[in-house]
Amino acid sequence: MGAFFTLLTSAAVFLLVIPGGLCVDIIGGDEVAPHSRPFMALILKNEGLLICGGALIKRNWVLTAAHCPVESGKDSVILGAHSIKRKEKEKQFFKIAKLIRHPCYWPESKEHDLMLLQLKGRAKLNKAVKTIQLPTSNDDPKPGTVCRVAGWGQTKNNLRKPSETLREVNVTIISREICNSEKYYRNNPTITDSMICAGSEKGNRDSCGGDSGGPLICNNVMRGITSFGKKDKCGAIGAPGVYTRLTKQYVQWIKKTIGGDF
Repeated sequence: MGAFFTLLTSAAVFLLVIPGGLCVDIIGGDEVAPHSRPFMALILKNEGLLICGGALIKRNWVLTAAHCPVESGKDSVILGAHSIKRKEKEKQFFKIAKLIRHPCYWPESKEHDLMLLQLKGRAKLNKAVKTIQLPTSNDDPKPGTVCRVAGWGQTKNNLRKPSETLREVNVTIISREICNSEKYYRNNPTITDSMICAGSEKGNRDSCGGDSGGPLICNNVMRGITSFGKKDKCGAIGAPGVYTRLTKQYVQWIKKTIGGDF
């Protein structure tokens, strides 16, 4: 999902979104069975250009990344999608009533990269459209844990266009110590306790441009949000993806912001 990239910060790091930001897509993964990830949200510009992915957490709320260049009242959220372009009876279309970025989001450090989108209307829950639960514990996925991430992002590092259909890949958690080392991010930016580093030591398994905002799922629990990676190095050795970790504090902020039961 890597068309229409615009550099937001340093040349070393790119944000995972298509127009306006830098993107993330699925590298080395596979197309999923249609509508088998019913919590996935597709966020598009009016012209049909991919912005980001997201996760439906309540019938009228989607969780995504703060760096995604979303405009309320203009852009669209599509639930129940498998294909970006094809007509599908499962699709439900919504405009965005309100967007709320985390109040401490800081583009330079990439910290607190999460955002809530309130939909104009409420999703009809069915087999193709379901909410995903937020984590109920503050667990930090251990290094070596195999997780999965899905999105419509680009499928090759140098291919500046999104996947037409939803894809998913397994990625492995990498320790923050290793991720901040000279071999990886060199503390530029620093991978903090509110982030998760995940990829493959051998490369070729990663999220990429356009996958931003999608959920990172470990042991069937949503643990993170696709956030950023190294510019033009999707799936490269030493360039794993980085995800916003859904800490207890973030979950409390989400619940306070949107209110009510899940």
